[in-house]
Amino acid sequence: MIIPARDEESTIGGVLEAVLPHQRSGLLDELIVVDDGSSDATAEVAAREGVTVLRRHGGGGKGAAMAAGVEASSSELLLFLDGDVENTTEHFVPRMLGPLLLDPELMLVKAFYERPFGDEPTGGGRVTELTARPALAVLYPELAQLRQPLAGETATRRLVVEKVGLEPGYRVEMGLLIDVALQWGAASIAEVDLGVRIHRNRPLVDLAPMAREILAVALERAAGAQL
Repeated sequence: MIIPARDEESTIGGVLEAVLPHQRSGLLDELIVVDDGSSDATAEVAAREGVTVLRRHGGGGKGAAMAAGVEASSSELLLFLDGDVENTTEHFVPRMLGPLLLDPELMLVKAFYERPFGDEPTGGGRVTELTARPALAVLYPELAQLRQPLAGETATRRLVVEKVGLEPGYRVEMGLLIDVALQWGAASIAEVDLGVRIHRNRPLVDLAPMAREILAVALERAAGAQL
């Protein structure tokens, strides 16, 4: 398992407490936190839990942090979780890995969930609903039914990452999703229900750059596929 994290000292401990039992049971053979240049005590909190902490500094954002975690790992199955989720539970791990263990034809597993927004039970995931899903519906209609294409809870096979790579920054989730569909077909992608997912909702000023990166990678892949 690889957890890319930046400035998540308030939540990383809870995420690790939820998943560490699976390392002790043997379901997880590795647990790596990639501290992506945090300015807080994210790395120190993770280290106190006894997991491997990889510190990186430099550009590339989330995608580069995920790639660094893959490079530092040796597992054939790769599970990525976000470090800012406030309600990670022990069920995340077996639910995400189960489909890959049971079906060798599956290449990618994405979580889906409800995302509260403020006091409302739904409404989170604005970039997903306003950018990612509309882009998929127009450019890749075979992926239009995916409910959370940008979910950080992602499981895949090492051979997938070795074949298609990981995009830098916020491009990583959309890039991996489309690349898997183009290489192995939409039927190689599965979704798993994780219930309700609670994490911080970013202000719009932070969401605009994310939306641009996600739309750019979708358009680039569509243009390449037509060549």
